[in-house]
Amino acid sequence: MNYTETLTFLYEQLPMYQRVGNAAFKKDLTNIRDLLAVLGNPESKFASIHVGGTNGKGSVTHLLGAALQEGGYKTGLYTSPHFKDFRERIKVDGEYVSRKFVVDFVERIQPELSIIRPSFFEITVAMAFQYFAEQKVDIAVVEVGLGGRLDSTNVLAPELAVITNISLDHQQFLGDTLPGIAGEKAGIIKRGVPVVIGETQKATANVFRAKATELEAPLVFADQLFQVRKAKQDLTHSYYQISRQHKPYINELAINLHGGYQQLNIQTALAALEVWQMHKADRFLPFDAIQEGWSNLRALTRFQGRWQLLSDQPRVLVDSAHNEGGLRAIMEQLKTFSGQLHIVMGVVNDKKLDQILPLFPKVAKYYFAKADIPRGLPAKDLQQAAALFELRGRTYSSVKNALRAAKRAASVEDTIFVGGSIFTVAEVL
Repeated sequence: MNYTETLTFLYEQLPMYQRVGNAAFKKDLTNIRDLLAVLGNPESKFASIHVGGTNGKGSVTHLLGAALQEGGYKTGLYTSPHFKDFRERIKVDGEYVSRKFVVDFVERIQPELSIIRPSFFEITVAMAFQYFAEQKVDIAVVEVGLGGRLDSTNVLAPELAVITNISLDHQQFLGDTLPGIAGEKAGIIKRGVPVVIGETQKATANVFRAKATELEAPLVFADQLFQVRKAKQDLTHSYYQISRQHKPYINELAINLHGGYQQLNIQTALAALEVWQMHKADRFLPFDAIQEGWSNLRALTRFQGRWQLLSDQPRVLVDSAHNEGGLRAIMEQLKTFSGQLHIVMGVVNDKKLDQILPLFPKVAKYYFAKADIPRGLPAKDLQQAAALFELRGRTYSSVKNALRAAKRAASVEDTIFVGGSIFTVAEVL
C-alpha cells in the first residue's frame, strides 16, 4: 500500500472514535498492551510527560513541547485528533512523522490486526510510541485521548502527570458528574510520580488529593503556585505578567498564542516544568528556553486550530473548543470585539446541545453546517435545536459554503467565528 491507501485502510477498516463514536471506544487496555508487546514494548524505551484533562490539554502539551525543544531536548509530541493531516498526531521536534514510517508500520502490524482487532486510536498510539522509541527522543509529551484511566496512552510510566481541569464532556463514557469525571482523569496518576493539577476546583480537588495520597504521588495545584495575567496582545503574541505564590515573578512573558483562556494553560505548564525539574535531578530547563520556546511556539510545534486568526477585515477566528468549559471561555473572549458577530457552527451528533447552545450569544448571526464526517449533526437539526435558544440563522451545504456566506455578509469591522467541533474547524484551515 502507498500512503493514501494506508490511511484509507486505517479509516475504513478500523473503528475511529472521531468518525463513528461509541463503537470505537474500548473499555480496557488489553488491545494496546497486546499490540505494544508485539512491537517489543516501545513505550518503555523513552521518557514521557502525560497530559490529561477536559480542556487545555492540547495547548499544555504544545507549551511543554516548545519549551523542552528549545531547551535542547529531542522532544516527541503525541496529540489527537488531527485537523488536516494524519501526521499532525506524531511529531519529533516539530517535524511530522514520515509517510514512509506510517506505511511501513501498518504493513508490519497487519498480520496482527485480525487477532488483536485494535481500534484506530490504539494503532496510532502504538505507532507514536514505536516512532519515539526509534527516534530515541529524550522525552515525549503525550496527550490523553479520552478520559484517562482507560485511555490507550495510559500504559506509559511517565516522569510527570498533568491534569489541566475538569468539565462535563463525553459523559456517556466518563460519567455525568464532575467528581466522576475527575476519577477517570485521575487514572493517569501513577505511584510515586509527581502530578500537577491545573485548576483547584471545589468539586474535584479532593478526588485528586485522595488518589495522590493513595499512590504516594507528590501533588501540586498549578493555580496555587503560579498566577498569570494577560497584559496586552498584538497580532502575533500575547504578553503576560506572571506571579509566583502571588508575588511578582516575570514582568512580561511573550507567547505566540492568543485567547484569554490560555492563562490557565500557561500557569499549568509553568508549574509542570518546575515540578518536573524539582523531582528529576537530571532534568534542567533554563527559563530563557521557556521564554524563547513560547515566543516561537507555533513555528516550533506547528500548533493550530486554537484561537487562530485566519484573516482580518473582517476578522476570521477559529477555535476547536467543543464542550461547556471550553466554549464558555471562547464566548467570553468574543464579547471583547466590537462590530457584528457571525458564527459558523457545526457539531457532532452526540453533543448535548442543551448544555452548549445556551452559551452562544443571541445577538450573533448564525450559519449552520454539517461537519463532513459520519458523526456530523445535520445542519437542519442543528438549526432547529438552536432556535429553541433563540439562535437564528440559515443552513448551508458545507462548512466552507457557510464561511463564504458569512464573509459576504460581514463588514470589515465584524468578527466571524468558526467552531463547535474540531472537524468544523478542520474544513476551513
